[in-house]
Amino acid sequence: MSSAAEQEAVPRTATGPSGTAAAEPAPATGSGRATGPAQRAPAVWPGAPTPLGARFRVGPDGVAGTNFALWAGGAEAVELCLFDEDGTETRLPLAELTHEIWHGFVPGVRPGRRYGYRVHGRWDPWTGARWNAAKLLLDPYARAVDGDFTLPAEVYGHVRDWPQQHVADTVRDERDSAPYVPKGVVVHDDDDWAEDRRPKTPWADSVIYELHVRGFTARHPGIPQELRGTYAGLAHPAAIGHLRRLGVTAVELLPVHQFAHEDHLLRRGLRNYWGYNSIGYFAPHAAYSASGTAGEQVGEFKRMVRALHDAGIEVILDVVYNHTAEAGELGPMLSLRGIDNRGYYRLQADARRYADYTGCGNTLHVVQPNVLRLITDSLRYWVTEMGVDGFRFDLAAALARSMHDVDMLSPFLAVIAQDPVLRRVKLIAEPWDVGNGGYQVGAFPPLWTEWNDRYRDAVRDFWRGALPDVRDLGYRLTGSSDLYAWGGRRPYASVNFVTAHDGFTLRDLVSYEHKHNEANGEGNRDGTSDNRAWNCGAEGETEDAGVNALRRRQLRNLLTTLLLSTGVPMLVAGDEMGRTQDGNNNAYCQDNEIGWVDWSLLEQPQWRELTELTSRVLALRHTHPVLRRRAFFSGRSQAPDGLRDLAWFTRQGAEMTEEDWYAPAATVGLYLSGRDIPGRDARGEQVTDDSFLAVLHAGDRPADFLLPGPPWADAYELVLDTSREDQSAAPGTVHEGGAVFEVPARSVLLLRVRS
Repeated sequence: MSSAAEQEAVPRTATGPSGTAAAEPAPATGSGRATGPAQRAPAVWPGAPTPLGARFRVGPDGVAGTNFALWAGGAEAVELCLFDEDGTETRLPLAELTHEIWHGFVPGVRPGRRYGYRVHGRWDPWTGARWNAAKLLLDPYARAVDGDFTLPAEVYGHVRDWPQQHVADTVRDERDSAPYVPKGVVVHDDDDWAEDRRPKTPWADSVIYELHVRGFTARHPGIPQELRGTYAGLAHPAAIGHLRRLGVTAVELLPVHQFAHEDHLLRRGLRNYWGYNSIGYFAPHAAYSASGTAGEQVGEFKRMVRALHDAGIEVILDVVYNHTAEAGELGPMLSLRGIDNRGYYRLQADARRYADYTGCGNTLHVVQPNVLRLITDSLRYWVTEMGVDGFRFDLAAALARSMHDVDMLSPFLAVIAQDPVLRRVKLIAEPWDVGNGGYQVGAFPPLWTEWNDRYRDAVRDFWRGALPDVRDLGYRLTGSSDLYAWGGRRPYASVNFVTAHDGFTLRDLVSYEHKHNEANGEGNRDGTSDNRAWNCGAEGETEDAGVNALRRRQLRNLLTTLLLSTGVPMLVAGDEMGRTQDGNNNAYCQDNEIGWVDWSLLEQPQWRELTELTSRVLALRHTHPVLRRRAFFSGRSQAPDGLRDLAWFTRQGAEMTEEDWYAPAATVGLYLSGRDIPGRDARGEQVTDDSFLAVLHAGDRPADFLLPGPPWADAYELVLDTSREDQSAAPGTVHEGGAVFEVPARSVLLLRVRS
């Protein structure tokens, strides 16, 4: 807490940078107020404290209206603010208070009506109290949002331009923010999901495709111009057709919760593109709607989900419940900060400051019951009313923190585990945050899968020749049993990826060794410098045919390795067709051609062939259960006449010894036995499949490889050879077991065992 002298030296309220103090606003009385022509305020009936948010329904005596309910634990008074089409504001006190929830039913308020709240209380930042009724606040439960956050000085609870910036957050700004902030929209619940058929793809059969709603559709020539960049664009047959041809089973959408753009981006003429700056956990981001923002975005999102489900594709949302767009103490007052700052955010011992485990200025206090309720209500809403099939939790370790430390018995994880709706959907953790002890890969409990960055690092290092030995690679290719073989977890607990939205695209990974983020306006200081990339001999784009051919081969190697590995593969939109961001590894603010998928690449034969290879390997994966195992390898035979379910071979055709694992190696062979798959099918029959030998060779010269003979195989049929641009000529070649086979430089070979 600041000293008494400092508190006395700084006025707590002000009208602007001049420092003129203003009187503490009094709570509203029972009469309505308007910022326009005088008008009679509508009646406010008691209503109900549940559900939270604005719900249109039929009230007493058959009167239609909307029930409003807002949790504001420490508030002294709450005003509901209704807005007409011309912007006229009518303020209605919510006089009913039940279990810290302010509520009321307003007859005649119908879907499409815009609204917000003004919350009254103490201004005492030194104790974390930051109520300011001059600021219109977005309902945390608003299911549609109309308007943009532009962040002028009026939307800050404190005087943003106060001369003494070190205490600016303690000076209350009395200017009305209503003209400058978006409003919530009353939405009608009129959808019936009875005809929807969720794909319910088992985890072991899943292939995730991470995409951005706007970026995936913005340049697609087969999507009508008016639908590009929208939910309707993603629902278009041209977009869904590409997903089906690839063979992916789920799309993982970068954040679609309503989000705001950061002030530092707006000042530079940029925008938040990725959307990891949420402010409305129930509202589909309005800018992705082709049909309108007065509630129409809700129906458009639902139609998108139905279209994807009809195509057999699940919808997973990337969700950001660890922080909000209100940032730190110098951030804007948009919603939670003005409703109950201390009730929603983790504060430091000096309650003026926020505990920041996210790197974004604030952290939601998930231990608080009202915050936990907000998150779980939001999750259930997206499952039950919006039809989604799962969630990827950004910086999930921040949600698992109890008071300070990450705790796998935390209230958040415990609630998810017992929730009858949420425990049945796909749950993916980004298993780290930026706080102490935040790296938790492999630590999340059963029910959860995790982004496995150790897979990413090992595969990148192998193909660029930087692995000191092959121990880590062996674990990563076979499901990461060292991380996940505990507590009943399965290989599909590992979401394997080589690239993600954050970092280089796959093409840039083989074209650049250093980030080139100048377009972000931060002096190339943003984004990681640990790219584990190899540019194949030239930094950036080049006319050198040899370098470009090598880069395409490396792309084929990386993609094939990913799609043949045990676990759940995740592709990033556009990687299958050679998308580039010109070396930008942090394109979070590039809502332009840098960040969008370039569909014209498919007109070029070399990139079309890469797409066809991706589809081909995915088809193999879907056809062969040995490539998508539901249990970890045991190193033992599962059938009386079988072999070990997994065996590793050196170039000399000998099984690898412990000494081999600790030595550098550019070549490894792994034998996957289709006769030795544990488990049974739905009818109780033993699952059997073909057996395969995969050879990964990262060396820059061809290498002889002795193919294991009997009992492993009499002969091998070549299925894939990534040294070839055109795969159509590769299949069918047969090689005898026990014979020496030349493996092309830098290639993956997949051979089917023939008896």
